[in-house]
Amino acid sequence: MKSTSAATFDEAYYQRFYFDKKTSVVDPQHMERLGAFVCSYLQYLRLPVHRVLDVGCGIGLWKTIVARHFPLATYHGVEFSPYLCERYGWEPGSVVDYRAEAPFDLVICQGVLAYLNPGDLKRALHNLGQLSHGALYLEALSREDWEQGILDEDLTDPGLFRHRAALYRRGLDEGFTPQGGGLWLSRQAEVPLFALETLSQG
Repeated sequence: MKSTSAATFDEAYYQRFYFDKKTSVVDPQHMERLGAFVCSYLQYLRLPVHRVLDVGCGIGLWKTIVARHFPLATYHGVEFSPYLCERYGWEPGSVVDYRAEAPFDLVICQGVLAYLNPGDLKRALHNLGQLSHGALYLEALSREDWEQGILDEDLTDPGLFRHRAALYRRGLDEGFTPQGGGLWLSRQAEVPLFALETLSQG
C-alpha cells in the first residue's frame, strides 16, 4: 500500500479533525499539559533549545507552546498538506525526506508517521535521527493501541496504518535513546543521565 497522499490533507480533512468541535481530535488542555511536560523536561536536563523543527506541524499547535517555554528559540514549521502551507505559510515538505542545512535542538513529529507505509516509515525514522542532535518528541499510534482498546475509534482516522510499536522503536534506536512520554534524546546530545533516567536497556 502507498503512503497517504498529500491530497488527503485538504480543507475537509482539517475541518473534520481540527476545526469541528464535535469531531476534533484536538484537546487544548491536553496540548497544554503535553507541551509543559516536554519543554519542562528538556529544561530540567539543561538541554539548550535554540532551533525547533515541527515536521508535520498541522495548524501550528506547538508554535505558541514553544514560544512560551523557549522564548528565544526559532520555530520552523514543515507541512505535507498544500492546503495548510498556503493557509499558514509553512514550508512544504515530508518527514520522509526533508533536509535542513543544520540539525535542530528539538524536533517535534506528532500524529504523522502512521500515515506512512512501512518503507516510507523506515526512511522517516532514519531521517528524524539526521534532523535532531538534541531531542525528539514523537507521537504515533501503533497497532497495540487499537488492540488494547484505548482509542476513540469514532475520532481516529480510519486511514492510518497499524504498525507495531516495535517497528517504530527499531527505527529510532539508531539515532536516539528513549526517555519515556514520547521523548527521545539524540545519541549526539551531550546530556549526562543516570542509568534509571533512561528507558534504554544498556
